[in-house]
Amino acid sequence: MITSQTLRQESDQPRRCFVIGPIGDPHAAHGSPEREAYEHHLGIFEQVIAPACEKHGITAVRADGIANAGDINEQICRHVVESDLIVADVSGGNPNVMYELGLRHITGKPTIHIGEAGQLPFDIASIRTIRYQRTRSHLAGARKEIESALEAGLRDGFELLTPARVLRGLQTGDGPASASEIGDGKGEDEESPGLLDDFAVIEDGLDEMAADMEAITKTIETIGVLTDQSGTEMLDLTQANAPMSARLAAVARYAETISAPAGELNAVATTFAERMVTLDSGVRAALGLIEMTPPDERGGGTDEFLEQLMSLDEAAQDGLAQIGSFGTSAGALVRVSRHLRKPVKEISAAVKQLTSAITRMGEWAAKARALAQNDTA
Repeated sequence: MITSQTLRQESDQPRRCFVIGPIGDPHAAHGSPEREAYEHHLGIFEQVIAPACEKHGITAVRADGIANAGDINEQICRHVVESDLIVADVSGGNPNVMYELGLRHITGKPTIHIGEAGQLPFDIASIRTIRYQRTRSHLAGARKEIESALEAGLRDGFELLTPARVLRGLQTGDGPASASEIGDGKGEDEESPGLLDDFAVIEDGLDEMAADMEAITKTIETIGVLTDQSGTEMLDLTQANAPMSARLAAVARYAETISAPAGELNAVATTFAERMVTLDSGVRAALGLIEMTPPDERGGGTDEFLEQLMSLDEAAQDGLAQIGSFGTSAGALVRVSRHLRKPVKEISAAVKQLTSAITRMGEWAAKARALAQNDTA
């Protein structure tokens, strides 16, 4: 729930809380998901976070409340790193939120996690989080929990999370932080994963995604071979001026032969996309930690991790190109015969899921390439 060292107590320095979390779009149409997200998270800010901070003389602000002119991305990064306190709503594992949170964890400054019940990302599940539900009583309870957390932190100090402890050990060369730096350790579960444990989970997940991508590629190749065979048969029937019944029977056979691989493709694509959602915040946080660590202190596994991200993206892009070419013609195929509607629907769903997942993967790879280039510069 809380991390880090004591909030600054200087009387002439106003204490600030920067709130990171999903914001939504205030200009979106009423009833749209973006507008509903905006209304919901604005309510959490106004009813829960801001009042809890005000009770302790702390001013809370969101990204959309930054009044200064300038580059908004730079301003957000400065608030994330420099603010006395962060309250992070991790509901849904929003990629931007998780990246900002990863940067914050490395600083070792106070951070309070909150999140909607049932919406917490797995890779920070070991960190204590104030959970809320969308009811008045639960929101009031969450506000009181934040108030209590602040009171305890201001009185006793805040604990460092694993990323901050590891980074401080790297910077000092003394290994993990001492007990005096991190408190008595009572706040952390002895069985909760540490940073290296989390990185190992990420690497295992990436290996599984690579296996998924290999299965996807093989299935696409199978569908391609079957499609070529059907095309040859249809051409022969056309040249022979075969009756429509014969051509329809050929189409039906083709639909039957691709039905199983099309279903398999959609199933594997679904698994691939689910892994992406699960791993996205963890990978972004790992990249953030690598970026904040001097190149000569990153450790032997960093290059392999970055290379793994780049290689996986290349394979995924190749697979998407293959399936995308088929997906483009899917609309025409369903008009040929009703027999093709089900397999084409499966393939189209797979294309949609893969496109979304591989877009995120491309962002990983772009960051990995930039870090790898900086490391060799």
